[in-house]
Amino acid sequence: MTLWRRKTPLILASQSRARQALLANAGISFEAVTAEIDERAVQQASGLSAPGEIASLLAREKALSVSARQPGQFVIGADQTLALGERLFSKPAGRAQAAEQLRALATISCQRHELHSAVAVVRDGKILFEVVAIAGMTMRRLGEAEIDVYLDEAGDAVTSSVGAYQLEGLGVHLFERIEGDHFTILGLPLLPLLAFLRSEQLLGM
Repeated sequence: MTLWRRKTPLILASQSRARQALLANAGISFEAVTAEIDERAVQQASGLSAPGEIASLLAREKALSVSARQPGQFVIGADQTLALGERLFSKPAGRAQAAEQLRALATISCQRHELHSAVAVVRDGKILFEVVAIAGMTMRRLGEAEIDVYLDEAGDAVTSSVGAYQLEGLGVHLFERIEGDHFTILGLPLLPLLAFLRSEQLLGM
């Protein structure tokens, strides 16, 4: 079943399994296409430092990149940044970086970090919609032994997300408190996106 009204599917400019699952579970037909951009180069060239602005920029650039190869199609771009105070995190390159990120996020009790999740919809190079949502995340205090156990159990998955966790998986055990909706945490502000698609009469409900 799909609620998508158009004959041609929506395009998701992302290979994120979490984002794909969110759209699929919402009954939306789509195709996933990789955005061919150098995210770090785009970020550095922009001169931006605010996490929400960076997430929004990268979501737009991903959608625009794919839109150039998919004329007439509605393309969704999404991105997420993690900020601990003024420090921005990228995906860890390996176990050592994953451990370092977890130490930074979880070795001080009640230390709150923020996830800034952005989504943009583009058609034929024109930005039709964009929004940024924020979730506040507080890890419980973790010692070195607990971090090692988590890294052992989570395996290579720790390198696929900033902060070395996926809340939909084993990462849920790391947290004491969250503020914000589940979709924002998974990297796609789904409710405002669905509202936009309905307003354009692109969904069948």
